[in-house]
Amino acid sequence: MVLLLEADGSFITNEEYARMLYQNPRGISCAKCHGEKGEGKVLSTYVDHGKSHSIQAPPIYNLSMERFKKALSRKGRLMPQYFLTEWEMAHLYYYLLTQNPDYNKNKTKGKKHDS
Repeated sequence: MVLLLEADGSFITNEEYARMLYQNPRGISCAKCHGEKGEGKVLSTYVDHGKSHSIQAPPIYNLSMERFKKALSRKGRLMPQYFLTEWEMAHLYYYLLTQNPDYNKNKTKGKKHDS
């Protein structure tokens, strides 16, 4: 068995680490509330005084880096406060960008294809 190391000596790539944080229940598991690709989802529905309401986690794949970082460190909200390093926040942010359909569409624009 051969294990390949990244140039920095790690066993996984930066993208794999970010995906693990995002999706793994033992990571911070953003996917549980915000969906597999950061699209957001309904967390719960309830009825109050005969009216139906829902609690929703918003889409996060299209936030600016500044708003993304604020959301991760804000106290007193439904979402727990996370204590991530700048490196972890940046890699999570860029991982989410790759999940954004508009990002992927724009990334392929302008590429020349051999015909």
